Amino acid sequence: MSRRKRIAYGEALEVLFSARDAALIDDHTFPDSTGRLSGKFTLDELDDLLGCIAAEANHTKSSKLERELDALYGRLQKLVDSYDETG
Repeated sequence: MSRRKRIAYGEALEVLFSARDAALIDDHTFPDSTGRLSGKFTLDELDDLLGCIAAEANHTKSSKLERELDALYGRLQKLVDSYDETG
């Protein structure tokens, strides 16, 4: 059983995106993100991003895009699940 890392409520985590992940986010979820490959995000912000990725994956007509978004969702969800906020 793996232990979840504890972080303070609202603490930002450094998240690195591959060029493809950044393009998926920029092209299909947050057009104003300008293809950012890294940045600091709180768990709440990552949760919002996960919701947008899931919505796009559920509404796309492209099965390839759906698979890519689902894979991105899975990677980000795994990251989010590895932390517990305290306080």
